[in-house]
Parts: sequence; structure tokens; C-alpha cells
Amino acid sequence: MAGMRLSPEESSEANQHLSAPLQQLQTGREVASDDDRSVAADSWSIKSDYGSTLDDEQRHADAAEALSSAANFRPASDYSSDKDEPDADAMTSMLGLQSYWDAAYLDELANFREHGHVGEIWFGTDVMDTVISWTKSLCIDVSQGHILNHVGEAKSQPVEQDDKYLSSWSVLDIGTGNGLLLQELSKQGFTDLTGTDYSEGAIDLARSLADRDGFSNIKFLVDDVLETKLDRQFQLVLDKGTLDAIGLHPDGPIKRMMYWDSVSKLLAPGGIVVITSCNHTKDELVQEVENFNQRNIATPQEPNTVKDQENRKDHPHFRYLNHVRTYPTFMFGGAVGSRVATVAFQRN
Repeated sequence: MAGMRLSPEESSEANQHLSAPLQQLQTGREVASDDDRSVAADSWSIKSDYGSTLDDEQRHADAAEALSSAANFRPASDYSSDKDEPDADAMTSMLGLQSYWDAAYLDELANFREHGHVGEIWFGTDVMDTVISWTKSLCIDVSQGHILNHVGEAKSQPVEQDDKYLSSWSVLDIGTGNGLLLQELSKQGFTDLTGTDYSEGAIDLARSLADRDGFSNIKFLVDDVLETKLDRQFQLVLDKGTLDAIGLHPDGPIKRMMYWDSVSKLLAPGGIVVITSCNHTKDELVQEVENFNQRNIATPQEPNTVKDQENRKDHPHFRYLNHVRTYPTFMFGGAVGSRVATVAFQRN
């Protein structure tokens, strides 16, 4: 499972997400002309050093369908003074359905076997490289005790790139897709690496690429994060676009709550989850985690003692830790935003 990205050329024209002070790009537009579809298809089929996968005609068709399915707002003529909210159906997309990803990864797997292409690099290689280098530094900071118990004391400073810190981190990549993120993390010194995806085709592709490229240490498993069968916890959980896709399901709000419940069980105490999103700002992700913490306080689980409830209030499941500040930004409506947000939260 993966998220979507729009090209910078589209950013000034795309509909913006209005649920937070910081405006953020969404996945669709009201009306897509032939030129729009061409631009979107170019964005959809992210070209990189790793190569592309599907033929151009199919990518154009997929992009056009995605633009239509994922549009967030109706044309202005559809609105009336007493009906200001967009239809719920307009907030959903085929990208939130497993059937889409099963078909997409079967296609990518076939292209790999025939041409050696590795598939899409979601959000692009620049974002992937940023996530990897930033996460590596964050983990070293935590290992060296530079990230203290108060958010305001989190430090961003040069650190000694010492692999001995990274080898002790167990890593889970949720919605791993082709698994290239884990390959790059392995190159940086992480050794205990696991990738999961609910699409069997994605896991077949990830395993094939890992075998070809000599990354036998990476484990890939078919697993749905919302109904995970994993029986272990990890110190680092990564999500690059999976939460975005979950939110595009027709039952997105419910499934997002299920997501955080599951991640809280998969993440070891003191562990870190790093979310990379193109559909939500840093502030929106922080608020979503705060809402999860408040639900956890309001509905405590067994054992249900007064002391347990007091501890839960003092120590919510997650706290904001840090976020990437180096992504390119743009202005919209007087606010500064970026196409991508990467935010880290720590479990108490």
C-alpha cells in the first residue's frame, strides 16, 4: 500500500485540504482536462533511477480514473447556502481498496519479471532519501540519549554515524510495497528489518527484489495492519503513504482509528513511529494522535483500576517527538505548506 503525490506544477491548481490551518495538497481535482490527465499521469508514474513499471497508456488511464475518483470537492454549482460540506463519497478513492493494490502489484510483479523494473517509488526518491537520513539520525539521537522526556528538549544536531546504534533497532515497514525503503535502511546499518503489506503481490515483488539485490536479512510478510497477525513488537515502525491510503477507504475514519490501535500494539514501549503523508499536515497528524490518546483515556482497557486510569492520563500512548523541516514549501491562501509531511511519535 502506498500514498499518492502531485507534481509541483499541479500544486497551485489542486484542491486544498481545508480541515487544518495549514493548506495541504489532496489527490484529486474537480475537472481534469486532457492536459491535466497527462500531467497527473506523469506524476502518477514516478520516474526514478529505479525505473518505471506500467506502459504510458495504462498510467494515463489510471491517473485519469484516480483524479475522478479521488476528487475532494464538487463543482461550485453543486453547492447551496445550506449545504456546505462535500459528499462523503467524494473523500474516498479506489486507492483505499485492497483490490486496486492487488491488481497494481500483480502488474508491477509481471513487469519486474519481464523487464527487471522495480516499481514505483512513492513520493519520489528525494522524499525517500530524506525519510531515511532523518530517521537514521533520529534513532541515533534516541540511542545516545539526546532526545529527552520533554518535546521541547528534542535536539537536531550532527551525530556520529555509528552503525552499532542502528543494529539494535527492530524495524517494521507497514505497507512496504516493493520493499525498497527497507533495502535503503539496510544499507544505512539497520539489520532487524521486517516489511508487511496486505497485498500478496507486493510481498512477492519485495521478496524478489531483495533476493536479486542481496538483502536476505529482510523479512517480508503478508499482513493487514488493521487485522495484524504479528506477535512481536518493534522499536521503529515506518509508514510512507499507508495511512493516506487507509483514509481513502469508504470507511476511512473508522479504519484510521483501527490503524492507531494496531500500531500501539506493534510498537514497543519507548519505540518510535514515523509517518510520511501527502494528505495531511504535521499539525493534523499531531491532532489525530492526540485524539487517539484521548479516546484511550476515555475508554480504558483491563485491568481497570484507578491507578491504571491515572497512569493513562499522565502517559498517553503517543507523544509528538519531531518532524522533518526540510521539505520544499509553497504558499496558498496566505499559509505556508508542503506537499509532504514526515512526523515522528514516541510511545510511552
